[in-house]
Amino acid sequence: MTTTAPFCRERARQAATDAASATLDNVRERYLRAAKAWDEMATRAEKTAERRAVNEDAKMAVEHA
Repeated sequence: MTTTAPFCRERARQAATDAASATLDNVRERYLRAAKAWDEMATRAEKTAERRAVNEDAKMAVEHA
């Protein structure tokens, strides 16, 4: 399964919202860690998509040359 950047960003936003409403410190910290992890996954997914597009463009250029 491929995790998309928008999905990860939405999960990060939800975790941040949950952290803001948490009353226990340990729960708040857990949500904040989750938000950070989801945000990092989104960034990786975006970079992967960019690299994939560049590779596909290069492949197409070679095929049409």
